[in-house]
Amino acid sequence: MTLKRTLAICALLVSAVVPAADGAAQVVRSGPSSCKAVALTFDMCPVREGAGYDAPLIDMLMARRIPATFFLSGRWIVKHEAEVKALLTVPFFEVGTHGQVHAHLPALDADHQRAEISRPVLTLQKRYGYRGLLFRPPYGEYDDTAVEIARALGLQFILWSAVSGDPDPRLSPERMLEDLRARVRGGSIVVFHANGKGLHTRAVVEDLSQELLNKGLRPVTVTELLGRCNASADHDPTASNR
Repeated sequence: MTLKRTLAICALLVSAVVPAADGAAQVVRSGPSSCKAVALTFDMCPVREGAGYDAPLIDMLMARRIPATFFLSGRWIVKHEAEVKALLTVPFFEVGTHGQVHAHLPALDADHQRAEISRPVLTLQKRYGYRGLLFRPPYGEYDDTAVEIARALGLQFILWSAVSGDPDPRLSPERMLEDLRARVRGGSIVVFHANGKGLHTRAVVEDLSQELLNKGLRPVTVTELLGRCNASADHDPTASNR
């Protein structure tokens, strides 16, 4: 199938299965610091080597019943059918999307941005009957066009307020925890990876989640975080890339 035909099909299907939201999309980085909760999020970027799935991490989250939000790229979805099905069955997990091929959105024109953003949304709905309403741009990069497309697709545009640094092999678990302790507070959205790129992700998340509970901060999904703290969520009303 040619790219031109793919773009045309995406345009037709999106209007049918993903109704537009009312009002402008907000680029959400966190909830307010007064919120006694933290959202732990995990990107599933496509990988060239390895399984692309951090089973020990997922098993730990399930065993300890730690709520989590996963952002799946389209390429990752296609190669991990069983894993997608498993994630969707866990009641305290939620799934969003992370672009089709993990492209740099500002480098694309509007039609290609629309395809990059919409294709994994359509795949989740068509193959799994699941409407993923959360979107995280690859690399955290975006422009006004990307935000407007997400708004038209009815998606919430989710970034983060604290970076774990877990793909960096030079960071020890102790250093990662030290940095996160300094950055994470009530209302934070923390970004990790669950595609096997983080050597110490499981250990860090396990320790961090317990420390959060000790501080009276409960791990929640992004949707729950924004639901309980939506009135004053930290967002970029102008949707300008910074």
